[in-house]
Amino acid sequence: MNKAEFISAVAEEAGSSKSDASAHVEAMINVVTKTLKGGAEVALVGFGTFKAKNRDARQGRNPRTGETIQIAASTVPSFKAGKAFKDALN
Repeated sequence: MNKAEFISAVAEEAGSSKSDASAHVEAMINVVTKTLKGGAEVALVGFGTFKAKNRDARQGRNPRTGETIQIAASTVPSFKAGKAFKDALN
């Protein structure tokens, strides 16, 4: 499912227009992004928790040449599914 299909499904589930659903989906994405950038986490009880994790700098290897390269430290998003979400899938 891509973003457009997701927005259509949200609009249908909520009984609203696609433009309203699109605005709400965009707002949710923006809020989660800003919150993680600010160093906090977003916990949606029953669904899961979004966090930002720091990844240390490390050495890697170029698979084409075998040359050792330095990979810079970075911050990556992570998601841990909640119990209710996991149980709904099983």
